[in-house]
Amino acid sequence: MRHSRAYGAFHPFRPFRTVALLAALSLTVAGLAVPAAAADPLPAAVPASAYLSTSAPAISSVVPKPVTSVPGTGVFTLAKGSRIVATQSATTSVARSLGADLRPSTGFALPVVSGPARNGDITLSLGAVPGLSADQQAEGYRVEVTTHGVLLQAKTTHGLFNAVQTLRQLLPSWIDSPTRRSGPWTISSTRITDYPRYAYRGIMLDIARHFESPAVAEELIDQASAYKINTFHLHLSDDQGFRIVINGFPRLTSIGAKGAVGTDGRTVDPGGFWTQAQYRSFVAYAAAHFMTVIPEVDSPGHTNAIINAEFGDTANPYLDGHPADINCSTNHPPVWNYTGDVGYSALCPESANTWTLLTAIVQQLGAMSSSRYYDLGGDETPSTTLAENRYAALVNREARIVKATGKTAMGWAEISGPGTTLAPGSVAEYWNPASGSDPDTVSATDAVKKHMKIVMAPATHAYLDQRYTETVPAVLGQTWACEKGCDIDQFYNWDPSTYVTGVTDHDVIGVEGAMWTETIRNLSEIDYLVMPRLLALAELAWSPKVTRTVKSPAYQYFLGRLGAQGDRLQAAGVNFYPTPEVRWRLDLTAGAATLDRTRTVQGPLATVAAPGRTTDTLTVKINWGDGHSSPGTLSGDPAVNTSINGLYAVQGDHTYSGAESHRVTITVSAPGTATVTTSVSLRSNR
Repeated sequence: MRHSRAYGAFHPFRPFRTVALLAALSLTVAGLAVPAAAADPLPAAVPASAYLSTSAPAISSVVPKPVTSVPGTGVFTLAKGSRIVATQSATTSVARSLGADLRPSTGFALPVVSGPARNGDITLSLGAVPGLSADQQAEGYRVEVTTHGVLLQAKTTHGLFNAVQTLRQLLPSWIDSPTRRSGPWTISSTRITDYPRYAYRGIMLDIARHFESPAVAEELIDQASAYKINTFHLHLSDDQGFRIVINGFPRLTSIGAKGAVGTDGRTVDPGGFWTQAQYRSFVAYAAAHFMTVIPEVDSPGHTNAIINAEFGDTANPYLDGHPADINCSTNHPPVWNYTGDVGYSALCPESANTWTLLTAIVQQLGAMSSSRYYDLGGDETPSTTLAENRYAALVNREARIVKATGKTAMGWAEISGPGTTLAPGSVAEYWNPASGSDPDTVSATDAVKKHMKIVMAPATHAYLDQRYTETVPAVLGQTWACEKGCDIDQFYNWDPSTYVTGVTDHDVIGVEGAMWTETIRNLSEIDYLVMPRLLALAELAWSPKVTRTVKSPAYQYFLGRLGAQGDRLQAAGVNFYPTPEVRWRLDLTAGAATLDRTRTVQGPLATVAAPGRTTDTLTVKINWGDGHSSPGTLSGDPAVNTSINGLYAVQGDHTYSGAESHRVTITVSAPGTATVTTSVSLRSNR
């Protein structure tokens, strides 16, 4: 996985309801003037010139970039009387989720209805998308925006969910605000046809090094699924903690779940664990966001918490009275280690108690999980701790247990090493930074030779726990894979199908970003390291293959679209790192200022999104609409460390002499970005 600086040395080793997928239905939607779509051939790849096109402004802020878009004429306006039309019962849940997304910021009722569409409606329809292959139909979709309405069409409800995520980004960024904003809510007319490059688009969260609650993981689902991430890999156990109840083995959590990395003997962080009810609820929450959950209990290494919990469990009726024989670690008896050290723990493959434990873990987690995969770990078990043949014996036997549960075995790429015999189609996740024909790419090439599939997550391009620079952030993140830091350019400018010589798209099923938590304690810190780099991985995994380099048109166009995402993340209250590689734009929305009885202005005139900018870098001018102007003031949390992305409120001091209404214009500017303006009407109460 992951943490050794000498990585080459370790070779051997919000709630929706779940929506079912339905067959395609042909449907004509009344009331929408949409272009005919029968003759709409899709290109095999998007030419580089398309990434520089400014002819389709509707997608100028969309991430991941859609496969094709055709601009139309005019704009659609979401209004107070707009409705969400579910043309089939199977689309109702996705329609309801769309309504739940749009109501807080717009204040509109947006009822979900059936029947024919009217002008101003958003319609969701199940039906095959012309021009898409059978594989592309699984998650593909079409968005039609005209002046009359919006049509979202897909063969599956998963495709409709993807269409909803694109529609949200077509609307102004304030649409993601949890509080009511002023609008207007317009979209440029366009027709988008889209589908993913890879079926597997993942994010991994480690809740073992530092415990994270289900609520934190669900917030991460909200954020990741908005960018069409569809797989949540949950790292449930490691040397420092075991985080899930396993029936029959209470000591795994009563002992194994206490503590975290850096706890100095559990004096700082008490740890924690999930109940099975919480895990099932989380799986259902993920499914409602069209994400599957892959559980991982790492083995045979990274098992110090299991060993410390169970080696003395002599009274457990499921064990044979001598559970100490599970311990093949370098320490006898085992010793808690709350540092970030790796490679010292291992389960013994010869112990019957090892197999009693692993069988219970695999069976119980497999039964509760939605993914076809079960991740058995398999990384960082050096031969000095467990010999190659013993390592292979354990991996092979555990993979057979996984297969018996109806799941496909997955693990870190070391599971492809000498002596392992996993079934073809098993998945190796390649985390090593090595690329090309470097000898340290052997775990990937061995996997291909064994007819395994690959998820690409090379640490220098996909490890979200790495710092952006050597010193940013100052106290969060690691540097072992990115000694000089890994910013957006590192995460975007690589190709999963050419990263390792001999590993092609025939072998690669997808991409995953890994969020390890040795230095992380809460959601805000997770977000700061995940965002915006996850968006680069999301586009890499979704959008068509194209040349990606620091100077490529694709990268430059991505940076422009990413600059528009900062306002969206701020509006939603998501923390993120405003990397200087991106020219973040300003955005401004009218506030709720009023006039008191003395005709003096009270309350905020506007709210400013200004990623990465402190108040002293912004200039605010207020035209009071009565012939007077003055500078405005900004209030809000200062941009400090990892809490750098707060919104600012615009205020000003002014008293009117007359009782008539006034139109106030607020202008905000900053060096290096476009000036923004909004207005608000004020009326005297007298």
